[in-house]
Amino acid sequence: MAMLVHPCRSALLAAALLAGCAAGGNPGGVAGNGVTAGPAPRATASGAYLAGRFASAETDTKGAADQMLEALRLAPNEPEILTRAFLAAVMDGRAEAVQLARRLPQSELANILLAGADGMAGRWERAEGRLRNMPRTGAAQVLQPLLLAWAQAGRGQTDAALATLRPQVEGSRLRGLAALHSAMIADLGSRPQEAERLARLALAETPEANLRMLQVLAGILNRAGKPEEAAKLIDAIALSGDDMALLNTPRTRDALLRGRAVASAVEGMAEAELALAGALRGQGAPELTLVLARLSLRLRPDFTPALMIAADSLNDERHPESALAMLRRVPDDDPFAPVVALRRATLLDRMDRPDEAIALLRTLSRERPEALQPPARLGDLLRGRQRFPEAAQAYTEALSRIGEPLPQYWPLFYARGISLERSGRWPEAEADFHRALQLSPEQPYVLNYLGYSWVEKGLNLPEARRMLERAMELRPQDGNIADSLGWALFKMNDLPDAIRWLERAVELESRNSVINDHLGDAYWAAGRRREAEFQWRRALALDPEPEEAPRISAKLRERQANPSATP
Repeated sequence: MAMLVHPCRSALLAAALLAGCAAGGNPGGVAGNGVTAGPAPRATASGAYLAGRFASAETDTKGAADQMLEALRLAPNEPEILTRAFLAAVMDGRAEAVQLARRLPQSELANILLAGADGMAGRWERAEGRLRNMPRTGAAQVLQPLLLAWAQAGRGQTDAALATLRPQVEGSRLRGLAALHSAMIADLGSRPQEAERLARLALAETPEANLRMLQVLAGILNRAGKPEEAAKLIDAIALSGDDMALLNTPRTRDALLRGRAVASAVEGMAEAELALAGALRGQGAPELTLVLARLSLRLRPDFTPALMIAADSLNDERHPESALAMLRRVPDDDPFAPVVALRRATLLDRMDRPDEAIALLRTLSRERPEALQPPARLGDLLRGRQRFPEAAQAYTEALSRIGEPLPQYWPLFYARGISLERSGRWPEAEADFHRALQLSPEQPYVLNYLGYSWVEKGLNLPEARRMLERAMELRPQDGNIADSLGWALFKMNDLPDAIRWLERAVELESRNSVINDHLGDAYWAAGRRREAEFQWRRALALDPEPEEAPRISAKLRERQANPSATP
């Protein structure tokens, strides 16, 4: 969906672009429309406007909405304040957004919101009229036909809805998305065979179907009398290794197979807005993603996938507290609750509340004794906090749940190997690295870690060199692997090649203390004393590990006192 990448070309979200594409003209005022510093209320409006601009830039949705709505109260006829207040109200989920939308008849975003409000009120003819009159430019090329088709479905006009999407199904670059929504419309219209045909087309046109699509299509195939194929789609979710594998419980499987993912035309509109939100997030547009997720939640307030993507967007913008509050809206009995619990644990850890995160993951691990995700995520959290013995134990618990290891499980052996190695249990760690390579023989990170560990221990140096050279071929821009190869060559007394690779490593990872320290050792061994001392001093300035700083300082003192000493 490359046409969605450049926000400056998106007519759908023109209001949001005022802070980007159109902001260069007059950043300190209100589009030159007269809100200037001075006495009386307009000065207050200007201050609120500027505070709202700042809050918006920080993705502080509550602060932006509070300030922009206050600015609008004080300057109700300023067009730019109106536009920005509307956008801020949408992004924070405010009720005022509908009222403000009615004052923006030319805004595509406002018309999309109002069409949804019409649909919720059963005014489907009015919703269809709004959507037909929207220009199909920018991102609206994707969303407008989907919403229009759902408005027609809301009127009970299944044939018309399918006809609206037929050009996209037959010839668009987005055939998979159009076919998916056509399948849901046919399913809602009690046309199981047509729904099945379109579902198969959606799968065929989407080689890497996302998990939401698999969930939707499994139910359609089941209602079309293909329960075995439907079950295979649910199994694909379970085998994905993704967090969504936690949905694979008997209760959840039954709900996915028997219930409709979209039970009304309003929910279909919410699904369309969520689909575009997911596409935009994949293209690195968290603000636009949040706007669309909010639109989806207006139509379906309990729509857990929309709550999750809104939380992801807030977290992307470094607002983990707001993301956590969004996820708390998901009830404990929701089928997605275990997946949400994993997300909450990650957020708690990022907010430096590890005890709460650990307790949450341990509870989830007990409640889902068959699922590997909770103990695996617990291992990741503990390893990230350098609690390596506990991390190794958590990974062991995860590995006990997988049965015969499949290739996709190599990261668990790799992660446990790191934890065991850092816990001083090298033979067990080495066995895990070998097992990871059996499952994924060309995995550069495992090749690098095992090869570097052998180099540090003076073991298997020729084989370590071969591993590291292969890892470098696979990841030619990885400074850590270049450092490992250079250090192996240094240990093997190949100084010219060692220096060449260590210099390359410093180019790629210039702020890595260990790599600069290694290059200093190589320079010293080659008789390049001043360059060596420079690299060691640089290593000290780059926040080395607590145990490394004294060693580097001592090395500097010793070399200055005895210039003939070896590294």
